Amino acid sequence: MKTATMASRSRLAPVLRRVAAPTLRKSVTAVHPAVCAARCISNTTTRRFRESSVRSAKFTTDSYPEIKRDDRFTQLTNEHVDYFKSILGKESAVIDGVTAEVAEDELEPFNLDWMRKFKGHCKLVLKPGSTEEVSKILKYCNENKLAVVPQGGNTGLVGGSVPVFDEIVVNTSRMNQIRFFDEVSGVLVADAGVILEAADQFLAEKGYIFPLDLGAKGSCQIGGNVSTNAGGLRLLRYGSLHGTVLGLEVVLPDGTIVNDLSRLRKNNTGYDLKQLFIGAEGTIGMVTAVSIHCPQRSKAVNVAFLGVESYEKLLQAFIEAKKQLGEILSAFELMDSQSQDIFHRVKENKRPLEGEHPFYCLIETSGSNSEHDSEKLEKFLEDIMSKEIVTDGVVAQDETQFKSLWSQREGITETLGHWGGVYKYDLSIPIEDMYKLVEDVRKRLADAGLSGETDEYPVVDVVGYGHMGDSNLHLNIAVRRYDKKVEDALEPYVFEWISGKNGSISAEHGLGVAKKKYIGYSRDQTTIGIMKQIKNLFDPNGIMNPYKYI
Repeated sequence: MKTATMASRSRLAPVLRRVAAPTLRKSVTAVHPAVCAARCISNTTTRRFRESSVRSAKFTTDSYPEIKRDDRFTQLTNEHVDYFKSILGKESAVIDGVTAEVAEDELEPFNLDWMRKFKGHCKLVLKPGSTEEVSKILKYCNENKLAVVPQGGNTGLVGGSVPVFDEIVVNTSRMNQIRFFDEVSGVLVADAGVILEAADQFLAEKGYIFPLDLGAKGSCQIGGNVSTNAGGLRLLRYGSLHGTVLGLEVVLPDGTIVNDLSRLRKNNTGYDLKQLFIGAEGTIGMVTAVSIHCPQRSKAVNVAFLGVESYEKLLQAFIEAKKQLGEILSAFELMDSQSQDIFHRVKENKRPLEGEHPFYCLIETSGSNSEHDSEKLEKFLEDIMSKEIVTDGVVAQDETQFKSLWSQREGITETLGHWGGVYKYDLSIPIEDMYKLVEDVRKRLADAGLSGETDEYPVVDVVGYGHMGDSNLHLNIAVRRYDKKVEDALEPYVFEWISGKNGSISAEHGLGVAKKKYIGYSRDQTTIGIMKQIKNLFDPNGIMNPYKYI
């Protein structure tokens, strides 16, 4: 293969050109751990609504006309609003569209999800500043049959964090304090409203890392992360929140405060109740604080971005990465050519590799010894190159390049909405079949005459990317407009396909409104029945995040 320099056009060092080992060695350079603390949202454009797009957002009640308002719930009155104001005191803690005129743009951020696919009719937003205030709010709502939507950063993708009808939004943004950190054990206790990036930056100063990393880390809150059991980019290395969360503080629908903020990694006394609330999407209680075990931040971090000619080759690269990189492998991210094409069309920036490839992967290693890790990565890259598993690649040499390579993966989500909207599917699939679904959906939409280059076609393209390390595919359909024909072609087809492979219809985004009626494709009726019993036990009046989940 021809050797070429890329510094002049992308400032990234070429590393896989069938070059000699000494040349390769120079380009494998560890990145300072502080870079990791700022990598995700700091180099990604904040999610914003385009003005024209916001005006065209449909109410969830119009998109899902089969959902009817539960007649058990009371309509908000002036008396209700006065009570909440007496609790919260500050005017900034209440957005009142019930007793006063409020500009639509004041309520819209709480009514509308960031994809502008789900929009509620909420007229009252409450922002408690303490667990005790949450308790008083929920107790009153339960007694008066007022429906509630717990809300954090509102970065969810299935409509779980916004109201459907006129539910009260209880937003945790004012509950944003770090309560405790132990520099010996790495245990962090923080309010639910602490932004994930802020928590990680706090930990970085102490030499630790938050065991969760998301593209939305600059906006999402850790209470919402726990409530949706968010997975993200570090799951391969640190596991899920079911394993790292040590304890929770939760307010039940009747106002009872459950203080289970254990700081212990071992506590084998009775039922592990916290697990019920992890991933429950606020349907049986509202998380107000989290105790979580945080690992030491790695001193040496390397990132490689590789081009691969087939999905089969990508599987081989993943197998070799696990074998050869072992304990230092912290991320293995999959991207197809279509996702990268869209990213570069929208961003209009330079590609890190010369030419285009059917598939790409981003590999990150994290360890404590720079020389050791660099040597392992170097040998791995030489090996997969000599075996012709990969075609081309680059390795970051400094902080700028580190962020640039990660942006190739993390910037995909933002750019897919460029034309108007995105249908998003977050799926767990046996790894050997992971990309087949993308190919099948792409063909299905093309055969139906729904995808094309001009505005007459609703579908721009079908892309696949995600966390190969845990078999989590993000199937995304970029569209010029939301269209019933597209939805009918996708659902329930996608879920039937997943069920046929014994996969899961939701890997990390939850169920919300979008997937509630499809849970049967991943869970049997006995399991669903037990879930409903749990819901009725904790929330007999059904006030917590209604019309969603189960």
